[in-house]
Amino acid sequence: MNFPPSNSAESSKSRRLWFLALTAFLVIVALAGVHLQSDLERNFKAWLTAGIFALGLVLVLVWFSFLSRYPWRRRLLVLTAIGFVALGFSQLVRVTGTVNSTSLPRLAWKWTQTRAPQLARLPPTATTISRTSDIPDIPQFFGPNRDGIVTGAKLGRDWTSTPPKQLWRQPIGGGWSAFVVVGGRAYTQEQRGDSEAVTCYDLLTGKLLWSHACAVRFYQWQGGEGPRATPTVDRGQVFTYGATGILDCLDAATGERVWSREVLKENKLDNLEWGLSASPLVFDETVVVTGGNTPGPTLLAFRRTTGEPLWRSGTDRASYSSPVLATLAGRRVVLALNGASLTAHDPSTGVVVLTYPWAERIPKASQPVVLAGDRVFLSAGYGQGCQLLEIKAGAGNQLTATQLWKNMRMKNQFNSVAQRDGYLYGLDDGLLACLEITSGERKWKDGRYGSGQTLLVDDLVIVQTETGPVVLAEAKPDGFRELGRLAALSSKTWNHPTLAGRYLLVRNDQEAACYELPQ
Repeated sequence: MNFPPSNSAESSKSRRLWFLALTAFLVIVALAGVHLQSDLERNFKAWLTAGIFALGLVLVLVWFSFLSRYPWRRRLLVLTAIGFVALGFSQLVRVTGTVNSTSLPRLAWKWTQTRAPQLARLPPTATTISRTSDIPDIPQFFGPNRDGIVTGAKLGRDWTSTPPKQLWRQPIGGGWSAFVVVGGRAYTQEQRGDSEAVTCYDLLTGKLLWSHACAVRFYQWQGGEGPRATPTVDRGQVFTYGATGILDCLDAATGERVWSREVLKENKLDNLEWGLSASPLVFDETVVVTGGNTPGPTLLAFRRTTGEPLWRSGTDRASYSSPVLATLAGRRVVLALNGASLTAHDPSTGVVVLTYPWAERIPKASQPVVLAGDRVFLSAGYGQGCQLLEIKAGAGNQLTATQLWKNMRMKNQFNSVAQRDGYLYGLDDGLLACLEITSGERKWKDGRYGSGQTLLVDDLVIVQTETGPVVLAEAKPDGFRELGRLAALSSKTWNHPTLAGRYLLVRNDQEAACYELPQ
């Protein structure tokens, strides 16, 4: 006896549910394909994952609109409701930066309040700084020699039985600048309301000694507000480069302005998308800073004492890496990692003596690392990886660069590596990794620290994680070992840590702290 098909079976067939099943299968396969690629960067994974889900949602809407065979009135009502919900949601949220370790937007309700930190104020009378005879100077970004290395600190390795001691913690203005330390004073840059400020603190107490403000504010939705570069202190003066291109020379004792240049404005240069981030390079009687998003000049030099322009050089767009003074093939040069090239410049004239094309229009924020044997290590994110160059003297007073190897085993997005005993240590897309310099072979890769920063201290690595804690690990090629962890900060931290002797300074766009580390 034959029975008519059930309503549910007939309904299922008429709705063409096979299309939904196929869509779900394809989404799962695509997600698996993305997340099983070990060398694919977190940013790409995040955006591809979001894109796959968005495409899956579009296909579901296509099915509902044209293939589901629901009554047209019902379809129109549901689609209209979805449109109103999406529109309402877009009006109720705001972008507050990015999700940690990705460039995806982070959302918050519009009625939630933006923080208003109680920033340190200048004392009514002059403040005497603490005893500083045993505190070494760290006068510039990325360590005393701008190479990510601190030697002679003799740090203790056991943070469990002898934990770091917090000396002070306090709110700070926005921005991604780091601290520099000279004479027991800690200098940084921060956003204070509508002003971009250079601030000077007593290292051991955190007391604000002076503040110099410029009425300017830079903001970009992914990176937030405030300055990005780190001050440089040289012979009693502080040199700072703001996010909009203001180069200031200040008295290190008082904060009084000696001279100032509006570099981008004076040279008719566009700003970079995420703001100027390169720290001033100071040597001899010269201050060198980077240009903007306009093709050339890539580097600009000024007289240290007066701010008088000395030279302008290069035809490439600038990027986010800081210039470095180096000696290669027996020649003193200023190295610059730019928007589409690595260039070397004569320090006296700015004349370009080396141009090595690399990764056009890819943002670069890591430092070029100068190694023994006239070699230079380069690394970048966004699918570029790393490479090792050998620099030699060429014809016509020029230098030449030969690529020794290239791979994807170290991908520094906006952090940098440092070298010790033939190995490089740094964050490869958020994981601490060790790379052999000669071969480019990765010895190990472990720990998940996000878009943080690293500092090599003798045979140890201090890792400032993106989420705030500080980690102590070994810098040895035979394996990864995390030795200690300190709950230093508690929110997104892209700022580089600074170690002056046994004193560790950390900060982000909300708070700053100083710790005395065990020795």
